[in-house]
Amino acid sequence: MFVPIELRKEDGRLIYVRGEIRKILPECEIIVNPVEPINLPKNVTRYLEIDFPPVLIKPNAIETIYLKFPIEIGVFAKEGDKITVVDVFTFDKPKYTLYGTPKNGVVCRWFWSEVYYEIPEVDPLKHGVLKLVIKNGGDWVEVGKVVLDCYAMKIYYSEFASCWAEMKILSKISAETTFVDKPIIGGMKKAIELYTTRRLIGRSFTMEWGLK
Repeated sequence: MFVPIELRKEDGRLIYVRGEIRKILPECEIIVNPVEPINLPKNVTRYLEIDFPPVLIKPNAIETIYLKFPIEIGVFAKEGDKITVVDVFTFDKPKYTLYGTPKNGVVCRWFWSEVYYEIPEVDPLKHGVLKLVIKNGGDWVEVGKVVLDCYAMKIYYSEFASCWAEMKILSKISAETTFVDKPIIGGMKKAIELYTTRRLIGRSFTMEWGLK
């Protein structure tokens, strides 16, 4: 993964440069990997909404689709088991939306994706691949969006970034979404997480304001 950063040694220190950003670091391990797409231009939300062409799901069926999602790139300094963030940047201009009502809804990072039935090609500096498993235990339902809590996001990467999520249909207008801590294909490496201290085991999000 090529990223436009420069790292050089000067007088026993590391000089980190990206555009107009310049930081002086101690000698340490530097790690670059995709991170949760909710940091730029400011951390205004923990939620990601992906809209896509509506998919009709049969009663009592499980449907697996693939979507693209936006990524940001994190640069970390590591010493032993201690890690800190040096920089976060993106090549994809963030957009935001409101999911739900003005009174009770949530602000979300917004993204549009086509629907794929196999892993699509992506620009690895801008987008990753989301495997979404939709579990419908009720009647026919149409799904055209998914809202996810990125504090629980588990990103894996190799040539591209990926994550895996499940959507459990509760009714024609509601669903529960969760992330799965597994790579979508073998050989992928787990990315360093920005929000480890804010995670709760089994964290999920209930979509109460519609599925399309």
